[in-house]
Amino acid sequence: MPDATQSQPLENKWDEARAEGMSEPEKLLYRSNLLGSDKRITNYGGGNTSAKVMQDDPLTGDAVEVLWVKGSGGDVGSIKMEGFSTLYMEKLNALRGIYRGVEFEDEMVGYLPHCTFNLNPRTASIDTPLHAYVPKKHVDHMHPDAIIAIAAAKDSSALTQQIFGNSIGWLPWKRPGYELGRWLSDFCAENPDAKGVVLESHGLFTWDDDARVCYDLTLEIIQTAMDWFAVQTEGKDAFGGAIHASLPADERRATAARLMPAIRGMVSGVQHMVGHFTDSDTVLDFVNAQDMKRLAALGTSCPDHFLRTKICPLVVDFDPANPDVDATLAGLGDAVAEYREGYRAYYDRCKKDDSPAIRDPNAVVYLIPGVGMLTFAKDKATARISGEFYVNAINVMRGADAVSEYKGLPEQEAFDIEYWLLEDAKLQQMPKPRSLAGRVALITGGAGGIGSATAERYLREGACVMLADIDDAALAEAAVKLIEHYSPDVVRTVNMDVTSEDAVAAAYADTATEFGGVDILVSNAGIASSAPVEETSLEMWNTNMAILSTGYFLVSREAFKVMKVQDMGGAVVFVASKNGLAASPNASAYCTAKASEIHLARCLALEGAPQGIRVNVVNPDAVLKGSKIWSGNWLKERASTYGKDKEGLEEHYRQRSLLKRSVLPEDIAEAAYFLASDLSAKSTGNIINVDAGNVQSFTR
Repeated sequence: MPDATQSQPLENKWDEARAEGMSEPEKLLYRSNLLGSDKRITNYGGGNTSAKVMQDDPLTGDAVEVLWVKGSGGDVGSIKMEGFSTLYMEKLNALRGIYRGVEFEDEMVGYLPHCTFNLNPRTASIDTPLHAYVPKKHVDHMHPDAIIAIAAAKDSSALTQQIFGNSIGWLPWKRPGYELGRWLSDFCAENPDAKGVVLESHGLFTWDDDARVCYDLTLEIIQTAMDWFAVQTEGKDAFGGAIHASLPADERRATAARLMPAIRGMVSGVQHMVGHFTDSDTVLDFVNAQDMKRLAALGTSCPDHFLRTKICPLVVDFDPANPDVDATLAGLGDAVAEYREGYRAYYDRCKKDDSPAIRDPNAVVYLIPGVGMLTFAKDKATARISGEFYVNAINVMRGADAVSEYKGLPEQEAFDIEYWLLEDAKLQQMPKPRSLAGRVALITGGAGGIGSATAERYLREGACVMLADIDDAALAEAAVKLIEHYSPDVVRTVNMDVTSEDAVAAAYADTATEFGGVDILVSNAGIASSAPVEETSLEMWNTNMAILSTGYFLVSREAFKVMKVQDMGGAVVFVASKNGLAASPNASAYCTAKASEIHLARCLALEGAPQGIRVNVVNPDAVLKGSKIWSGNWLKERASTYGKDKEGLEEHYRQRSLLKRSVLPEDIAEAAYFLASDLSAKSTGNIINVDAGNVQSFTR
């Protein structure tokens, strides 16, 4: 294969002992998951698999042939049984009689629900006819880089014949749909001994009457292509050879950290975007190459690649030999605006009378010589997957251009896929974004009870979260729990001492590199100490001030820097304390530092308002559950102050409140959510007391 990272042979993972006794649908699931487990075989969400199975009709009890095929929008690597559509083959064959021709092929999708077997609610894919009309029991349609490199070459047909002989056929480019299904049917009728077909600019179909043999065949064909490319490209410089050298890894990340918030702000006009940074060897080979700009301008070939990465990437003006990030930032606005103008011109050239309205004209992929690739999308998973798709495209370009000439999709064909009415209909049916979709939150004290509860609340609303804490073990534990409920895409951790300028700056750089920037700061890192004033040491006083006052200043200052670069506003939420408003005995250091937090928030609310940065405060009281400050001497000291034992302290706090209720981390998280969300879009400089009612802390 053209990419050195793909030099290892494909592994045949079929376990006959495990497959023994499986039904044909279960073998289909097994085969699908095996194929999808290796991205060299197919990309995320790409390709599909099918099996034709004899089953009893639920109405008549007669044995009927049923097509099991991956449903619309699924991923073969992670699909479950419920991810397959099931359709009567007899009814699918009956569709041939009502087909009115290629100009009406889209209407055939509307007939697929009428073919549903056993009331299966899984929506059938546009590729269903391609599987139905291949006269074999088992069909695999994959998108391997090695095959698409052949399919995207100028002399694709000749290369297919050269590599595979007559065992694998070739069909010219045709958009997926009913007509392509008829083409495949005709090909199979005319070439009964063929084992599969390469679809120009698209991918590979293979088939057999046995599930295991079909799986083996798919691997064999892909491996043959990989081996052929390995021979053909040995000793050749990829993409015309390198004209740039990569920056060291830490400098690459530092450059990305500075560029990503600026780009994110420029491309988040319709909705907040999330970023992803990739600097793999594959990407660096491409961005540093002589032919990068020429190839990038051609766009991608495979429809799956194109839909995820747009018509073409934006190449950022950056010289790694003379790295001037400030100059690059100064020119970014014009570059992004030029890309938008080019996209609008492409839309105007290609649009038809019934085309959907123009969509977001910003680039998805950003290529930076010496640094790597940035991708931006509506959520982290989509941004990551878009990057993976462009890596697939890089591999394809590398292979096709090495043995022939790489050919992207013709512009009109690309437009017709991007603005396909069937695709637009699917977009219109997407659920409404959650309230914090696309937002990025940094939470200090993120491993504690309030911090992790706030993270969970934000994640539930679609945000990405960077948990910052000084306790690595607690951070890891909190992250595991959150990832189990959400995903590894949306949770990151960073060790951060809020009293260290360098540590704070590094944490924001990490957040920018991982997610593209930051929209929400929850300043929650805490400490507590209790002692009569004459027993309060200078060290105790300074420690409280360093963490609870200086620390809040440092993380807020850095948040303001990033938010102003993004120019999208933002929300800062301080988790202060009832003690910031109401003095408590034997806690002068703590109370004074908490009062400082509250006044700092008011100052920042004044400064942030012109840029739409809102700063508000949550004042908890007596949150014992999950709070790390209660695990040390603070609990003992406060119990002593009020003449209680440890067990009686929580009841003491509950009874002294007006509402006679305990305050939990989830209660603070709810207030922190309100202040970070658009529900409070017109609130800044405010305080919400979450203390079950305390007369002394009423705001005045």
